[in-house]
Amino acid sequence: MNNLKLYSEVTSNLVLQSEEEVILFSAYDIEGSRFFFASSANLIYTTHLSSFQNGKVQTKGPLQAEVDPIDLEGGDFITAFDYLLEKEALIVGTASGILLLHSVDGNGTEEVGRVEGGVKCISPSPDGDLIGVTTGFGQLLVMTHDWELLYETAMEDLPDVNERDFSRDTFGSPISWRGDGKYFSTLNEVLHPASMHKRLKVWERDSGVLHASSESKPFMGAALEWMPSGAKIAAVYDRKLENKGPSIVFFERNGLERSLFNINEPVGATVELLKWNCSSDLLAAVVRSEQYDYIKIWYFSNNHWYLKHEIRYSRSDGVRFMWDPTKSQQLICWTLGGQITIYKFIWVTAVTERSTALVIDDSKILVTPLAVTLMPPPLYSFSLNFPSAIRDMSLYSKNSKNLLAAFLSDGCLSVVELPAQDTWEELDGKEFSVEASVSETEFGSFVHFTWLDSHILLAVSHYGFSHSNCSSKTSSSKDGLYGLYMQEIELVCSEDHVPGLVTCSGWQAKVLNRSLLDGLVIGIAPNPAKNSSAFIQLDGGKVYEYAPKLGITRCDLKDDDVRFSSSCPWMNVVLVGNPSKPLLFGLDDMGRLHVSGRVLCNNCSSFSFYSNLANQVITHLILATRQDLLFVVDISDILHGELDLTYENFIHTGNKRKEEEKLNFINIWERGAKVVGVLHGDEDGVILQTTRGNIECIYPRKLVLSSIINALVQRRFRDAFLMVRRHRIDFNVMVDYCGLQSFVQSASEFVRQVNNLSYITEFVCAIKNENVTETLYKKLLLPFHGQDGGVEAKDFSGSGSNSDVDNKVCSVLLAIKRALEEQLPESPARELCILTTLARSNPPALEEALERIKVIRDMELLGSDDPRKITYPSSEEALKHLLWLSDSEAVFESALGLYDLNLAAIVALNSQRDPKEFLPFLQDLEQMPVSLMCYNIDLKLRRFEKALKHIVSAGDAHFVDSMNLMKKNPELFPLGLQLITDPAKRGQVLEAWGDQLIDDKCYEDAAATYLCCSSLEKALKAYRACGNWRGVLTVAGLLKVENNEVVELAHELCEELQALGKPGEAAKIALEYCRDVNAGMSLLICSRDWDEALRVAFMHRREDLISEVKNASLECASSLVDEYKEGLEKVGKYLARYLAVRQRRLLLAAKLQSEAQSMNDLDDDTVSEASSTFSGMSAYTTGTRKSSAASTSSTLASKTRQRQRQKNRGKIRPGSPGEEMALVEHLKGMSLTAGAKCELKSLLVSLVMLGEDKTARKLHHTAENFQLSQMAAVKLAEDTMSTDSINEHAHTLQRYLEKVKCEVPTSEAFSWRPRVFISP
Repeated sequence: MNNLKLYSEVTSNLVLQSEEEVILFSAYDIEGSRFFFASSANLIYTTHLSSFQNGKVQTKGPLQAEVDPIDLEGGDFITAFDYLLEKEALIVGTASGILLLHSVDGNGTEEVGRVEGGVKCISPSPDGDLIGVTTGFGQLLVMTHDWELLYETAMEDLPDVNERDFSRDTFGSPISWRGDGKYFSTLNEVLHPASMHKRLKVWERDSGVLHASSESKPFMGAALEWMPSGAKIAAVYDRKLENKGPSIVFFERNGLERSLFNINEPVGATVELLKWNCSSDLLAAVVRSEQYDYIKIWYFSNNHWYLKHEIRYSRSDGVRFMWDPTKSQQLICWTLGGQITIYKFIWVTAVTERSTALVIDDSKILVTPLAVTLMPPPLYSFSLNFPSAIRDMSLYSKNSKNLLAAFLSDGCLSVVELPAQDTWEELDGKEFSVEASVSETEFGSFVHFTWLDSHILLAVSHYGFSHSNCSSKTSSSKDGLYGLYMQEIELVCSEDHVPGLVTCSGWQAKVLNRSLLDGLVIGIAPNPAKNSSAFIQLDGGKVYEYAPKLGITRCDLKDDDVRFSSSCPWMNVVLVGNPSKPLLFGLDDMGRLHVSGRVLCNNCSSFSFYSNLANQVITHLILATRQDLLFVVDISDILHGELDLTYENFIHTGNKRKEEEKLNFINIWERGAKVVGVLHGDEDGVILQTTRGNIECIYPRKLVLSSIINALVQRRFRDAFLMVRRHRIDFNVMVDYCGLQSFVQSASEFVRQVNNLSYITEFVCAIKNENVTETLYKKLLLPFHGQDGGVEAKDFSGSGSNSDVDNKVCSVLLAIKRALEEQLPESPARELCILTTLARSNPPALEEALERIKVIRDMELLGSDDPRKITYPSSEEALKHLLWLSDSEAVFESALGLYDLNLAAIVALNSQRDPKEFLPFLQDLEQMPVSLMCYNIDLKLRRFEKALKHIVSAGDAHFVDSMNLMKKNPELFPLGLQLITDPAKRGQVLEAWGDQLIDDKCYEDAAATYLCCSSLEKALKAYRACGNWRGVLTVAGLLKVENNEVVELAHELCEELQALGKPGEAAKIALEYCRDVNAGMSLLICSRDWDEALRVAFMHRREDLISEVKNASLECASSLVDEYKEGLEKVGKYLARYLAVRQRRLLLAAKLQSEAQSMNDLDDDTVSEASSTFSGMSAYTTGTRKSSAASTSSTLASKTRQRQRQKNRGKIRPGSPGEEMALVEHLKGMSLTAGAKCELKSLLVSLVMLGEDKTARKLHHTAENFQLSQMAAVKLAEDTMSTDSINEHAHTLQRYLEKVKCEVPTSEAFSWRPRVFISP
């Protein structure tokens, strides 16, 4: 699915010393980047590759070269020539057999050997250690680079050398080495006077032993080339006797023929030269015909050889070529007259923007609409046949107009107009012959060309050289045209285009405008944002805009957006954003993908663009990396600069933890596969081609979800549904992305569009109470940006984040059920679909479903001729459908819940239950009265409220059963009180309810219940059980208990309250009921209710009591002062320890983070596990150790440890992971409680009343200092918890004390302080 495109052509002329002199041989110095040429005048020309890298070398100016003569004897001449890298010199062989070593830098020539019969061929081994030489006498010599002869052998077994006829050695004897240098092959004539056949031989390097030999075959000339990878040996068959043109044949190392293909040339054509490129994927040959010499380049894929490029030269030029040894797609050609041209090729995808494959093969273009059928070449839908081989092509496809222009190797331009793409199925299997366009002027040699609009081509043409005007009708030299020209070509068709047919003839071409270019053009691309406009990229990456009549001008875009940092042979311009604007993408030879003046990716191998919008605005970039990873990049991420965080520089670091969290790429399953195209819109496919040639179409989840969302936004529910179903996406995405409320409102439209009950049933069965946009597809879904202006999405509520997930299933299925009833006519399938919605509801609405089945069954039993019968399925079919969707036990219980025993029996039979299990039960129910039957059914189904209603309605005889039911299910007591009206029975119900509340320890409620039924004794016990002494004494009054019994009861209550820790409550009973002032005073002092104690003492005017209160208050104040002082010391101690622990933790965390970053790039499981274990063992981290022992620990042990942690909570264990948090929690726990504040305030006021101002001030000062320090310490700890560093000057207790003091006047925490004690 690729075409070989010529993107750079640099030509220059080597000035020879005489007109009769011609170039015979060439050699190349890889290290010095130098070309060497040997001429017929025994001269050596040296030129540097840098001479061709200047973009201005485009004219017939002379090429700078050094000339060195080779002194030979009279009549002797050069017959072999190569460069020895180890010697940094040229090895030269002559007709007389002399071997010369010529030093280019020292201009010295040394004779290193002489062979008999003359030198025919010199071929160094790939590693440079050995040199192979063939002689005119058929001898094969192999020597080291120090000229030590290893062995000499005859290539053919000859009885006598003098008997051999050397007149047939026209082409010499070639030697071709395998890439690793272990073997080499030769092509030798067969010793037979009447035979012109030859034999291919394979020799071993070290010993010179013949390894294998082919059969005698009619090989043509000296064309022999071993593929660098070593897989095949290429040669040429002469098939004139078969009246066929030459064929290129391939042999294996064992001499057996593997395959061959015909080069589609006439019988008289010959193949002069064969060469593989360094990557072994391109095979080039010089083919000589009657008028021209051709350089043909073939490519092998899917067991087919494609002619991908053809360059035509004049026969008199005698063109030769060589592949660049290091650059696999750079071809160096030279002619006898010294014209040297460097061609640079790139592989470009044959798939167009409209997903149409246009594959070049010789003079044919193989056309395949991939959106219709995925068919890999050499298969195709239909083909276009042109007059000669195709060098380049350009497609114009806009507004249903499809124009294809092809530049041919003979210099002609052909145009064909194709019908609308939706009619191409009618063209399947056909072949159309396309005529060349008529033109009065020549076009030169196209390097780049593209369509500006439907009738204008913009082309970059090469003029003034033999390969550019060898087929021209007029010579460009007469017009003075030399170099590169930018020209506009107008195309007009004299024939009317018939819709549905292919227009192959009648085209006329005319050059409208032509301008000379000063530098190399790397690429051109049409501007999709403007008509008749294109972007031109010059060598170096600078991009300009071209417009008719204005020529090349600066772009309107920002300068950074239209310049690449290096030359990018692959350049594309696409529309992005809303409003749309052009965005330039470029890929250079180093794999760097450029966009908007910056490098997007450093290891890109291929890329393409995808759009799911009707206006073809691009939404995603599809990018394949050299790591064989496929990325789907949102254009919005590129525009907003969010790539580094999301795609991690398009490099997979092998971090398994990150793979689990987020996977932004797809692993390409076959090494070296490239992205060749995409399927736009709802097809959402990415087309990959492997190195073997087969194509695969994958559907990335990101593209699929993007298309689904786009369809949902446009309310194309059927299209969205079909995509979800085809790609096995969770159906819930249709609900969750739209939002629950939005989808419920659109349910009728959804059902109307889908209009397929099987599909709707499938959808209903997939709905679940989960928001998949927040779980399964959270990493793949993005908010819709609304790039297509034609989409009206005003009712689209966006992501379903506000949906109530708990009732999602019920809401959606209810909406679908209503939509089915409204939108679709009645039919058996519709009824089954409605049953599905009921069965899949949450909880399942089985009773409603059974009611519908019951209606169908009643219609069948009546045997009526109701016309609606044909619109319903049979009751048996409906019931089986319901049983298939639901649990059979649940359906049986639901049938019982309808109190229809016959229906329950049918359900049991269809669910394949044993009749012995259910028939006796149903028969017993059938014999009962209706109320008791319903009661027993409700009990079985645990529907206790209904059971109570039915048993109450059964009469007074079953009152005991109703009481037992309520006792077993206490929640039924309120309902029982509503159903039972008899006062006596209501009393029993209330008393039973009270007993139940006592058992549940709800004493207050039990007492109130007992009071309702006048059970005062039980009410008194209930109040006493809950400690409500007021209720106890009140009920005692209702019972009219004697005074002495009340006093006795009061004493008992007083003791009980003291035991419960409520001395204040006990004091009230002692004072009010027991009349015991001394005991009451003691209890008030014990409860520290100083105000009340002082009031009672003064009320009784007893000095002893006043003195007792005073002594107790002074003693309490003293103890509180000591407590607050001790607490102040603890605050300082805990805070200092916390700051030390926090500082150590921050230092250790920084160290661990730096170590983790250094290990993050390593793909080593051991390092990862060691890092995790180490961090888990730290005393200052909250992580857990994930070792194998921990992972296999039992649940019981985990629970035991958790209980132990809860037990030890509050303890501060030095060095433990929780020490830091424990210190903070302990500081917070030291704050004054609300009760302590009230007690403190009461004590201060009492001390003042008793005249102890000094003691009160001391207590006030101590408590205030403690509270200020505690609050300052907590605030300091909280501030340092949220920071990554501790400032020794800012984070001090003194500074925070000052801050807290400023907040004291407005703080509720200090409301206990009397103002009289507040310091100024």
